[in-house]
Amino acid sequence: MSRIGRKPVVLAKGVEAAVSGQEVTIKGPKGTLKHAAHPFVKVALKDDALVVERSSDEPFHRALHGLTRSLLANMVTGVTAGYTRSLDLVGVGYRAQQSGKNVSLSVMMTHTVDVVPPPGITLEVEGQNRVHVRGIDRQLVGNTAAKIRAVRPPNAYTGKGIRYADENVKLKPGKSARKAQ
Repeated sequence: MSRIGRKPVVLAKGVEAAVSGQEVTIKGPKGTLKHAAHPFVKVALKDDALVVERSSDEPFHRALHGLTRSLLANMVTGVTAGYTRSLDLVGVGYRAQQSGKNVSLSVMMTHTVDVVPPPGITLEVEGQNRVHVRGIDRQLVGNTAAKIRAVRPPNAYTGKGIRYADENVKLKPGKSARKAQ
């Protein structure tokens, strides 16, 4: 049996869960999230905890078992604490500017890039070179942060660009390092 899928998802205080067929709805202080479970996986509510069971021991079913449990645990964490992903703009002239809900990025292009957050996501600019992506849906927060990073990913030689706050960019040596050998 899956080690991850076997663990029950304990509901925190103030969190309510409802299971109707394959649809799981989780309500908390920060909002509501819904998830449609795969037909090979069964989700049940037992003693203020969500329990995930699978139909057989096939490898695909085992994978779905752990995946479904992880998604439900992420939903519970999202409606209680929420998720944040921070991005740093590194380089001379790289700036972010808040304009309402949107963020304008000036990243050494001929134009500024306007980022419009999807519903359920808030963008905050700290200073001029840090952007926080916040929301209750972990997948949506990560996807939005990845789209912002894709505007100007870090350069492998200089390190300039948009990177995650906890990302370490390993710089390559340039042509002059090759000549020294």
